[in-house]
Amino acid sequence: MADPKGFLTTDREGAPSRPVAERVRDWNEVAVPGALLPIISKQAGRCMDCGIPFCHNGCPLGNLIPEWNDYAWREDWRAASERLHATNNFPEFTGRLCPAPCESACVLGINQQPVTIKNVEVTIVDKAWAAGDVTPQPPERLSGRTVAVIGSGPAGLAAAQQLTRAGHTVAVYERSDRVGGLLRYGIPEFKMEKRHINRRIEQMRAEGTKFRTEVEIGRDIDAAKLRGRYDAVVIAAGATTSRDLPVSGRELKGVHFAMEYLPVANKVREGDYVAPTITAEGKHVVVIGGGDTGADCVGTAHRQGALSVTQLEIMPRPSETRPAGQPWPTFPLLYKVTSAHEEGGERVYSVSTTRFEGDEDGNVQWLHLVEVEFTGGRLEQKPGTERRIPAQLVTLAMGFTGTDRENGLVEQLGLELDERGNVARDADFATNVPGVFVAGDAGRGQSLIVWAIAEGRSAARAVDRYLTGSSTLPAPIRPTDRALAV
Repeated sequence: MADPKGFLTTDREGAPSRPVAERVRDWNEVAVPGALLPIISKQAGRCMDCGIPFCHNGCPLGNLIPEWNDYAWREDWRAASERLHATNNFPEFTGRLCPAPCESACVLGINQQPVTIKNVEVTIVDKAWAAGDVTPQPPERLSGRTVAVIGSGPAGLAAAQQLTRAGHTVAVYERSDRVGGLLRYGIPEFKMEKRHINRRIEQMRAEGTKFRTEVEIGRDIDAAKLRGRYDAVVIAAGATTSRDLPVSGRELKGVHFAMEYLPVANKVREGDYVAPTITAEGKHVVVIGGGDTGADCVGTAHRQGALSVTQLEIMPRPSETRPAGQPWPTFPLLYKVTSAHEEGGERVYSVSTTRFEGDEDGNVQWLHLVEVEFTGGRLEQKPGTERRIPAQLVTLAMGFTGTDRENGLVEQLGLELDERGNVARDADFATNVPGVFVAGDAGRGQSLIVWAIAEGRSAARAVDRYLTGSSTLPAPIRPTDRALAV
């Protein structure tokens, strides 16, 4: 146990953020650099080292949270990093991007504020990088087996790193021009600076993983031929088909999917464009969708100089405290104020978009909406509540409906899909095609980054067993597992 009285004597203290007026003028991470270091050991000391650590079950990775909390409290940062990396390949990603279901499952959270697990995690890994403790771990010997990984998001990267360390020769195929998937182009810089991805990729290259960018399997290379070239294939292509909004005026200029809007802003940061081809500058912006992707659009619009930002959500506003039907240690649906929401804008709940209205040049100018309510389990419009709001840029951030069906990957391999449009797999992440496995959102559907990494690690173990008959790689979860976070 860390501090035996820590949870009694120390209040929760989170990561401080830079002032809004300062941070909306740049794209650097919102958190104050290095501000956690003076307080993080005491925060780790709030961990009670429970006899049954429910935080383990809340985390799909099974992170050894009480163990690295204890090391952080004692300021043994190298040991803390070792325990952290034992279950998580990329804690600097999850420590910045994960919604921390582990904190919702923290026993202390029953009647107090839970331990700042996410902040402890990111501090440990950042200190490990600064101290030079994160080094390549190449295999001692090669197995002679080859594996292709399709997709370089968190699931693909986790699977590739695990398989490379097991001694297999791994090539990662990415259709974009840079490695990282949605981590690279879907996550704004102010949430995670891309230098964190770059140094992990360099670590993986030093371990032996090969990367092939600007190669889309199904279009540039026939998927069946790829299967013939490798001993096994892992599909980690994500759930990239955006949910559309089929209403009148959808075809107007200025109405875009979030994944058309966000990547452009990131490409400006990468130096590909001088200015974004889609920008919120000087416009009234409406974001449709109340999730994290919508919040990313809100923060991006603020930094581009939007006149106003309005975020619409069809569901009612969530409660600020645990609903009765979502008791501890489940992951509750709560009203959340992200850093982007702190920066301004309006959030409107229980409304549905009915149509878009444009000018004579075909540019969107207005969004028409109506208030809605659930009656008898059905969503119905409330008469007399129709109105319109200005909208010169609209982003659709309503989630994703499954893996890409247009590039030929599914058809060329002859993959079966489940009822939700995801690639079907069994309890060992295997598809109906021998030697082809699937991990992450491509098989699970849209989910959390922590689930993607956990599935990538587990799928790697399944592939290793398929290739060699056994495996020493860890297997945190199976596709049928449902942690308390779900």
